[in-house]
Amino acid sequence: METDDGTFALPADFMVEPTKQQAQSAPTMLCCECGVVIEVNPAALCANCIRTKEDISEGIPKQAIIYYCRGCYRYLQPPNAWIVAELESRELLSLCLKRLKGLSKVKLIDASFVWTEPHSKRVKVKLTIQKEVMSGAILQQVFIVEYVVNHQMCEECHRREAKDTWTAVVQLRQKVKHKKTFFYLEQLIIKHRAQRDAVNIIAKSDGVDFFFSSRSHAKKLEGFLSGCSPIRSKTSERLISSDIQNATYNYKFTFSVEIAPICRGDIVCFPKQVARKHGNISPFAICDHVGSVMHFVDPFTLKQAEISAEAFFRQPFNSIATHGDLIEFVILDIELVDENHRSNKIALADATVVRARDLGVNDTQYLVRTHLGHILSAGDNAWGYDFVNGNLNDDNANKLKDSDLPEVMLVKKSFTDRSRRRRRKWKLRTMTKEVEEGALKKLEMEAAERDYESFLQDIEEDKDLRSKINIYKDPEYQAPTISEVDDEELRISMEEMLDGFDDLDIGPDPEDASPEKRARHGGTPEPEESNLKAAPLFEDNT
Repeated sequence: METDDGTFALPADFMVEPTKQQAQSAPTMLCCECGVVIEVNPAALCANCIRTKEDISEGIPKQAIIYYCRGCYRYLQPPNAWIVAELESRELLSLCLKRLKGLSKVKLIDASFVWTEPHSKRVKVKLTIQKEVMSGAILQQVFIVEYVVNHQMCEECHRREAKDTWTAVVQLRQKVKHKKTFFYLEQLIIKHRAQRDAVNIIAKSDGVDFFFSSRSHAKKLEGFLSGCSPIRSKTSERLISSDIQNATYNYKFTFSVEIAPICRGDIVCFPKQVARKHGNISPFAICDHVGSVMHFVDPFTLKQAEISAEAFFRQPFNSIATHGDLIEFVILDIELVDENHRSNKIALADATVVRARDLGVNDTQYLVRTHLGHILSAGDNAWGYDFVNGNLNDDNANKLKDSDLPEVMLVKKSFTDRSRRRRRKWKLRTMTKEVEEGALKKLEMEAAERDYESFLQDIEEDKDLRSKINIYKDPEYQAPTISEVDDEELRISMEEMLDGFDDLDIGPDPEDASPEKRARHGGTPEPEESNLKAAPLFEDNT
């Protein structure tokens, strides 16, 4: 009804008491822009009107670019780092968020991926952000950022494709007739992934060359080798180019690494000076173990000597017999010299032996003293060197009297006849490398295969050797027939083997990406050839 002053008022009948819920509700007001009833806020605007006036996502790009290398399946993390990240992974999400500028000015509430079509080379991320606007009002906004995946080859892949572009090379050499040392070092390198920084590996007739993109990587491999074998190295550098104005120079570095020509199981003849320095040990000794230092044992007195790489190359000596010069003997009788000095690794004994090929031909027997009394019994076979019928071509041995030369030296026990190759239930991973044209001839290839088979037999015979390398179960192994049952002493337990021979990734980073990831970004579904494969070091490459 109209009042005297011209205003309108509701009749008393229309007045109602407010409910308890309304009394407790927050005070409301009308939006100064659109008139909608809203809760009281400092801006005096509703959320829709605030959004029309304020855009909290301003300054944050809605489209960005990320770079992906199809050679190694990694993403570029500026300025120059490359990381491995699966699609819709936390690593990729972190990389995408770091690519956005202005994100630090707002509060990030949530971030998630939005599905995109395969092969679209697009990655979409939905972001939820908050920011304080207009005198304390907090506004929340949701928007999508689209990332375009561009292909860019990383520096390592550039060097790998160029093949001739390298900065440092490690030339690993050993002047011996066999390659068992390289087979052993290969397993150590694979176990510790010391080859992962190499851009190329080339097999030579007398060793292996490792090529690296930086000098520090080559120094790292050199330090690893010095902890595994007695070596000496020499570094040289060659100037490739220079910029006098900017004082920059481009060098190529060569690390020549020479391994001492002494291997496990070799028989050596010490020079007199070396024998005196080690407690007047017998000049004839057997190399029992090779690591950063060489361990020798005197089979006649059980004296032991350790010679470092520095001491060896200061007064070098050669092996007078290697595994290729050993012949097989049959133990007719054996008796321990001293029961008190017997251990699980060594025991002094006197043995009567005869050459295996002389059985039934002549009655020539030899009485020898050996350090293998803990594992040899009458009727066993052993590998040794025959000094009576052998030809010693060593300066140190030629200086000794004939009376000082032993007749026979036993080196190790000979197990069952394994001239034919048995089907093993385990395998070793090996490195794939390029072979220099003409580096290995047919005879050298056959010799390398024999050396590799001998190395596998050493693994079966020596548990300590197995503990230092990785052995994997052969997924294609089939149980042998009754006529092919393995020797109990040579069986490698399942506890010593590792699973995942086919699935284990030991090669370079290209294998770190899944086939779906490579296909989605335009790569090939199958990975490039790995830097490792299940084949002997020099077998498939020769």
